[in-house]
Amino acid sequence: MVSKEPVTGPADLALLYTPGVAEPCLEIAARPEAVYEYTGKGNLVAVVSDGSAVLGLGDIGPEAGLPVMEGKALLFKEFAGIDAVPLVLGTKDPAAIVAAVLAIAPSFGGINLEDIAAPRCFEIETALQAALDIPVFHDDQHGTAVVVLAALTNAAKKVGKELTSLKVVVNGAGAAGTAISRLLLSGGIRDLTVCDRAGILTAGDPALNGAMESLAALTNPRKLAGNLAVALVGADVFIGVSAPRILTAAHVRAMAPSAVVFAMANPEPEIFPQEALAAGAALVATGRSDFPNQINNVLAFPGIFRGALTVRARRISEGMKLAASRAIAALAGSGPEGLDAIVPSVFHRELTFQVAVAVASAAVVDGVASLPLDRSAIIQGVQNGLVEAGAHRTLRTRHFTGSSGATARRVQERIGEGLVRLGVLTEERCHEVLSFQASGDKRLFGEIALALGFLDFDTLIDYLRRPGGGV
Repeated sequence: MVSKEPVTGPADLALLYTPGVAEPCLEIAARPEAVYEYTGKGNLVAVVSDGSAVLGLGDIGPEAGLPVMEGKALLFKEFAGIDAVPLVLGTKDPAAIVAAVLAIAPSFGGINLEDIAAPRCFEIETALQAALDIPVFHDDQHGTAVVVLAALTNAAKKVGKELTSLKVVVNGAGAAGTAISRLLLSGGIRDLTVCDRAGILTAGDPALNGAMESLAALTNPRKLAGNLAVALVGADVFIGVSAPRILTAAHVRAMAPSAVVFAMANPEPEIFPQEALAAGAALVATGRSDFPNQINNVLAFPGIFRGALTVRARRISEGMKLAASRAIAALAGSGPEGLDAIVPSVFHRELTFQVAVAVASAAVVDGVASLPLDRSAIIQGVQNGLVEAGAHRTLRTRHFTGSSGATARRVQERIGEGLVRLGVLTEERCHEVLSFQASGDKRLFGEIALALGFLDFDTLIDYLRRPGGGV
């Protein structure tokens, strides 16, 4: 995190801490919603884990899981301009985890649950969302599901099949498999079969836990019984969130023509792409970055949270997840990933913006937005948030360097001069922005120019990413 305000002397200290800080405290005490105006709560997310299901490493404990949570916090900032705090808890007791998160929740605008094993992850998320009026999002479940639906939407088009006609088999009934299955059903899939280690989930099976029984009641419309091999006969799609090498060439050959295989176990997938393709699969995706079509949560969660925070969503609704999935699907093939891709690159310049706008708009429609903004205000709010993501390394760190405010002012002037040289900003508009700052406006040059409509977001970010563009 980088301070938004310089502290260059006693006057700044007196304003930003004691005695000045008493004023916002009193205002918030009188009007609790003012916490979003006077603090960083509205742009702060807690990344919470118990270390029980870390990547493909399993139950390695909270300390060993901390690097992953720190990495997640970095991605929030880099891709969405969101501040995030990694928090690992020394307990696996659901009640204790819920109590800990409820105790810290007043500081945060959202809660990202991460790498918590099933089935307790379901209980924890449900309990927290019921108790809190900020979004609680288990990314291993819902982020994965959003990207899978986006990828499958495009995969169906590429193999010439209707999404709603697909016979889909999901292998793995844990956190990700359950969420994927539920969102696929919401997205229009009608024939979906779920398998776990024991085989096909069947309603009424006394061996199933509560989460699996609930899932079994929604799936397996053809009443299949048996193992994975039985489920895959004639199937159009295999989605694996399970174990390495569990899918064989024989399984793929038994599937329908133009089969689609999503082998997402990490680090070793259920089947490697070259094997699946050789066995007759038409299209393969994995969870790995060294193969085409990576199913990666980073495609989803930065934009989902950016959108949710922009309208202060009280929760992440099903409509918000579906909107995120549609936005991701629409961008595939329009960036550096190439025309044949079924998902966009995580570095697609429009990704977080498009997902965030779609999610925020859906939150308003679904009635879960505390700030029911119109589309224009949503776009402006998302853009303002993403200025942080595009500029914080090149601008924020330099904005406050030096021993006086003069250095910061000169940085802002040079940004304006650079935009004038490029021909995207007139001198008159540059001076108008600088006059706002001279009169006490604490926003950065780019933030003011965006708010005034002098610049579009892409032009600003392009400039800031140029060598020297942030100085």
